Amino acid sequence: MIWKQRKYKDYEIHPDEIFLDSHNLPDFNQHQFEGRLERPISKKTLFALGTFFFLVLCVFLGRVAFLEIGRGEHYAGVAENNHLRHRPLFAERGVIFDRNGVELVWNEPFEDASSVFARRKYIEKNGFAHILGFVRYPLKDKAGYYYSEAIEGKDGVERSYDESLRGENGLVIVEVNAEGERSSESTARAPRDGENITLSIDSRVQEKLHEEIALRSNESGFTGGAGIIMDIESGELLALTSFPEYDSEALSLGGHNREIERFINDPRKPFLNRAVSGLYTPGSIVKPFIALAALVEDIIDPKKEILSTGSIAIPNPYSPQVKSVFTDWKAHGWVSMPDAIAVSSNVYFYTIAGGFEDQGGLGIERLAGYMEIFGFGTKTGFPLLGEESGIVPTPAWKEKTFNDSWRIGDTYNTAIGQYGFQITPLQAVRATAALASDGILLKPSLLKGGGENGAQGEKDHEERILGFSPEYFRVVKEGMKQAVDEGTGSGLHLPQISVAAKTGTAEVGVNKHFVNSWVIGFFPYEKPRFAFAVVMEHGKRENTIGALYVMRQTLLWIAANTPEYLTSTSLTPAKHSD
Repeated sequence: MIWKQRKYKDYEIHPDEIFLDSHNLPDFNQHQFEGRLERPISKKTLFALGTFFFLVLCVFLGRVAFLEIGRGEHYAGVAENNHLRHRPLFAERGVIFDRNGVELVWNEPFEDASSVFARRKYIEKNGFAHILGFVRYPLKDKAGYYYSEAIEGKDGVERSYDESLRGENGLVIVEVNAEGERSSESTARAPRDGENITLSIDSRVQEKLHEEIALRSNESGFTGGAGIIMDIESGELLALTSFPEYDSEALSLGGHNREIERFINDPRKPFLNRAVSGLYTPGSIVKPFIALAALVEDIIDPKKEILSTGSIAIPNPYSPQVKSVFTDWKAHGWVSMPDAIAVSSNVYFYTIAGGFEDQGGLGIERLAGYMEIFGFGTKTGFPLLGEESGIVPTPAWKEKTFNDSWRIGDTYNTAIGQYGFQITPLQAVRATAALASDGILLKPSLLKGGGENGAQGEKDHEERILGFSPEYFRVVKEGMKQAVDEGTGSGLHLPQISVAAKTGTAEVGVNKHFVNSWVIGFFPYEKPRFAFAVVMEHGKRENTIGALYVMRQTLLWIAANTPEYLTSTSLTPAKHSD
């Protein structure tokens, strides 16, 4: 049998047969890869991908090698320090004393949840808050770590001498285990305590002056007040106080409490240090300085008398038939320069400042220039925060402020301390000390025998010699002594001490219903040692008991309790420039 080989047909359909003529088929969507042959990944692509991963591996291994070998020791230390905690070892802040060694600010232990630092304690007497200030204690986060480690002075002496008072904190290193429990600790750096500071202030005089200012404010309706007593030879302040005041300890503790809210909401502004930052219309206390300027400029002989009938009148420049009248507070009759200072004659000072009839005047430019020579309108350089410069009105000032020209009436009003005049009590006492010392203008100082550069040390005795004739000063001081003996300052005519003074009553408010009551002066008259300035702020016009009474009561107290200040010996002898 002959077998015939059977032929089997291969019915498998290959893709290339299907897609052989696919390009002839209609309606392929090329974006969906229809009608396109799928090709395998090329060897070049595989090689490039392999190279990339190899490089990444090399970089990774190189970095590991660097960290292990090159920086291994560093990171081992970091890992070790993960078990260590740093805690500040607080320095003790310096103690602040008065000139007699009485502690005004000191430290008492105060514990919080994680460490110990000293809390500031302030003298429990009134009148010291603005001069001493307050501090801010170290601050920490919720985890108990301090993000502010300093006990920082925020106002007063605490702030001005903060660098010296604060010292330098030390450092404690605490070792903890994995559970955060302390296992040991050691001191890495010991703290350096702050320096102690001795102020020129006498705490007894300071307290008494503040007590009298507070009493007059409360009983006579003044908003507040300030007082300063200054050594005319050294510039040291025996007292500087302001009423009302805040509580230094309450502000240091901080937080939200009713006492701080009371200070914030008090309309009398207890945070304002009126002695340094308060700006006041001076009134007639400027008259002795204007009298001296008239003498230096040879405007008038001090013995020449001017008649005060109670007012002067000058033609209105825009309506000559209408006269502008400038009043005196009373008719004084014929007055010389010492008389005019003693009775505070407005007419006399209108005349020598702006001129009237046949008597020439200083004119506003010279008047303002001399006021600036005595330090009005500029800061004294006093170290406490917030000192103001004040204003001595001039034509340029008026043009800038009111876009108006200067008139003779403006000069008259400036001559009696009204119009735009604004000064601080600190400027007033400094200028008065210059009168008393025959022209030595000093920088006020808060440190006993020390400079104003932070640390207690050699006296930084800044002064300017005005260079005017002692005879001119004698005439002005004679008028101020006459004011006490028989004039407006007679309330300071005391048997225990010889005082020279000048009072001032400055009208304030839109309708002039309120006044600032002023007194400036010095003692003893025969050989001046101290100058003083007191202002009582915004009292009722009809009130007659103000700054003069405050100083009277203070001087009577000094005579009875600290008579050493009534002698002619300066607190700190000073060498004056040639």
